[in-house]
Amino acid sequence: MLPTVLSLMVLTFFALILGAWYLWTRRGARRQAVLMLVLAAVIAANVAIWTVPDSDGTAPLGQDLRE
Repeated sequence: MLPTVLSLMVLTFFALILGAWYLWTRRGARRQAVLMLVLAAVIAANVAIWTVPDSDGTAPLGQDLRE
């Protein structure tokens, strides 16, 4: 289940980046574009937290969280 959620988060990240670029260049809605970029950064940080390995070399994604 978690890999599916992370995949959707990555797709959402790219959609937010493209949407922010569209708003910034075409419509001039700069505040909404900046907020979309902030949300994309938050999503990227969350994906990194779950996938980047720690000092032991294990990522939270690969661990059994029910322990």
